[in-house]
Amino acid sequence: MNTFYQLKITLNNIEPVIWRRFVVPANLTLDRLHDVVQIVMGWEDSHLHHFKFKKQIFTESPESIKEENEAGVRLNTLLKSRGNKLAYLYDFSDGWEHEIVLEDKNYFYDEMLTPFECIEGLMACPPEDCGGSTGYMRILRAVFDPQNNEEDYEFFLEMTGLTDVHETDVQSLVFQYDPGAVNAVLALYARWSRDRELPLVDDY
Repeated sequence: MNTFYQLKITLNNIEPVIWRRFVVPANLTLDRLHDVVQIVMGWEDSHLHHFKFKKQIFTESPESIKEENEAGVRLNTLLKSRGNKLAYLYDFSDGWEHEIVLEDKNYFYDEMLTPFECIEGLMACPPEDCGGSTGYMRILRAVFDPQNNEEDYEFFLEMTGLTDVHETDVQSLVFQYDPGAVNAVLALYARWSRDRELPLVDDY
């Protein structure tokens, strides 16, 4: 029987706090954890990333002896007790820093239909390439006071395609997060990323 971890991921240096609570198999490899994090957070997976546990860095393409391939590391070899933490950095330019905490190492929910489940979350994901936490905090100030931050407000509308949306609706969108929609994407991911008997192509 598979063991499941309940995790909470928080995007650092943003107020109000952006976070998600979700469930994954305890033995999930870090490359697949990256995929799940991208889905539950709402990122577009268009930039580099790495995980960090204590002093060890896990990445998609290791370039030094201090880095290890994330595809060969399972989550439960790092996080073994409640409260254990894993750092996740996405987009080295904008520097989106996340903290992943193990909240429950024996999660059980008899109605789980897939190995991945988003339980709840707060706040929409920031748009890609908006300048990191500093840039997004500036955008949030503009969203709630557009008259005094017109340039930043227009930048946000253009970036998100919300040019024809009323100010109050723009403000409400910043707070929206739909776990149901996220779980629909996770269900597709679980189907298309499932293990198969043979590799995609034979070795030459």
